[in-house]
Amino acid sequence: MRHAYAIAAALLAGGTAATIALQEPSGAQAPQNSPALAAPRAGAPMSFADLAARLQPAVVNVSTTQKITVRGGIPGFPQGTPFDEFFRQFGAPSDGQPIEREATSLGSGFIISSDGYVVTNNHVISGGPEGRAPVESITITLSDRREYKARIIGRDVLSDLALLKIDANNLPFVGFGDSTNTRVGDWVVAIGNPFGLGGTVTAGIVSALHRNIGAGQYDRYIQTDASINQGNSGGPMFDLNGNVIGINTAIFSPTGGNVGIGFAIPAEQAKPVIEALRSGGKVQRGYLGVGIQPMTEDIASSLGLKKDRGEIVARIEPGQGAAKAGIQQGDVIIKVNNQEVTPDNTLSYIVANLPIGSRVPIEMIRGGKRQTVTAVIGQRPSEEQLAATEDFGEDADRGTGAPSGQQAATASLGLSLQPLTPDIARQLRLPAETRGLVIGQVDPSSDAGKQGLRRGDVVLSINQQRVLTVADAARVVDAARRANRPSVLLLVQRGNTPARYIGIELKK
Repeated sequence: MRHAYAIAAALLAGGTAATIALQEPSGAQAPQNSPALAAPRAGAPMSFADLAARLQPAVVNVSTTQKITVRGGIPGFPQGTPFDEFFRQFGAPSDGQPIEREATSLGSGFIISSDGYVVTNNHVISGGPEGRAPVESITITLSDRREYKARIIGRDVLSDLALLKIDANNLPFVGFGDSTNTRVGDWVVAIGNPFGLGGTVTAGIVSALHRNIGAGQYDRYIQTDASINQGNSGGPMFDLNGNVIGINTAIFSPTGGNVGIGFAIPAEQAKPVIEALRSGGKVQRGYLGVGIQPMTEDIASSLGLKKDRGEIVARIEPGQGAAKAGIQQGDVIIKVNNQEVTPDNTLSYIVANLPIGSRVPIEMIRGGKRQTVTAVIGQRPSEEQLAATEDFGEDADRGTGAPSGQQAATASLGLSLQPLTPDIARQLRLPAETRGLVIGQVDPSSDAGKQGLRRGDVVLSINQQRVLTVADAARVVDAARRANRPSVLLLVQRGNTPARYIGIELKK
């Protein structure tokens, strides 16, 4: 499960556009969504049956397995049972023997070539709280029930995309389309495997475009009311011409089921990532070297600016493009390469998609006056390098600063967390020995917000377990969820005042 907008948004794992298919060898069969295969007329169709029959063979079920180790249970009571939990609360010893179990998950995918390349979401084939380690075994099941073992060709955590390969030929496949001409109100069809129910077809309309759900620098989703649920992750979203215009990835759901708000990665955003993975290369993204914050109402008001335009620079990375261009802390960047910076078109999204080495104009406001500088776009460092230099403040140029699996768990708290560095500790006037995670943002609608937690507070432990990294917090919260516990206990430090315990309800 992942939580968009820092509230319950479950990951789904567990207009006319021209067809753009990946290159096929001479004489290869036509894709299932080829325009040559009669496309329905524009407008509301009498039936989706012909379209569904044509496309379903290219949509697959993706099932995974991996070995996990869980704690030993109380002697005489199976681990995870009510009595096991009850006696643990009173200090009953466990048998001390870890138990190895096999965990399974289900998702969807679609074939993009007759020789067996399959696209899905990275979180569908990734295990662990960080979503970085791949699972041990992946099985692809076709619509005719044929099964194949799949191997991973490449994965990209930031875009949440993965490319798999099965050893087969003459397979039905579909090609990528382009959603840039798609309009709100256009019909779409989603095909996938919700809750493991294979080959499910649903239809709806495009509800919104460029939707930001708080999932990182690639936060630019297509929103739809087509019914999608857990298990639809990685499945395709088609327009009425049969073009893949999106990859179903997340839902917004207070209940965990479909409520008519689903999100898909736009095809034109996914296609270059998949092509890079298919060619054996790594996905390269532009990098400016700034830590930025959105223009909140209080920041905009203090600067006399509009809150929905631009982003404020909180930090400059030495030696990077921004520093060399003369951008300073406190500057408000309003345009990059002649594109306006808005909540729907963030600075990080614009920069990530610019060619590395390109010289681009950056328009900004400094001291109430507009000025323009020229910056050279660098290459985004690896996530490990970025994590090693993590600093205080929202950094949209680096994405969210935490992998999607960590975001899902920490969003359950209604908090944005990051490691406490010595510099942050000095800024917050904390005791030198303080160790933990500093709160960057608090969802005011969450229980944490109602309990009075605020930016700059430091979480020392969760459920009496020390947390020094976001992965630590994600692991503890994930364990609490698996144990069906509705809340967790936080030990919180604020400035020089004594730390205190606070019980926080987890978001559903």
